[in-house]
Amino acid sequence: MKRLFLLRHGEAGFSNGSDFQRQLTEKGRENLTRMAKNLREDLKNIDLLYCSTAERTMETAELVGSELVIKESKFTKEIYQGDLRNIIEILEKTPKTVETCLLIGHNPTLSLLLAHLSGENYLGLQPGMLALLDLEITDWKMIGFGTGTLKEIIQ
Repeated sequence: MKRLFLLRHGEAGFSNGSDFQRQLTEKGRENLTRMAKNLREDLKNIDLLYCSTAERTMETAELVGSELVIKESKFTKEIYQGDLRNIIEILEKTPKTVETCLLIGHNPTLSLLLAHLSGENYLGLQPGMLALLDLEITDWKMIGFGTGTLKEIIQ
């Protein structure tokens, strides 16, 4: 069994620049730090982190990474630009040895991914929400519709 954590970036403010440059608000930072500290009690480490290269997701990864042990990180703009198929393709390329994976990204793609993998109704992840899925697979190449069970939503 594999474990996938889907984390929508923390609350972000508006920017004079592009959407890609939006930064976390103070409230967003505080909420993420609190959530990561609570996670640390139950979760020893993350084998692999995938993260969008947008400013707010990179800030989210930094805050979460300051509280959890993340063995390897991969940052890609594909998560920002991607659709559901792109994200699944990224996950399919995850090495078989990875047991726990954290994906930090954006809506609506993360919520669509959650619904697709769990086979459940669409649940709109709010900023800073984390969904924990247990995947009934032995290799990430097998990830697909209904292969996951939603275990918990954490804010």
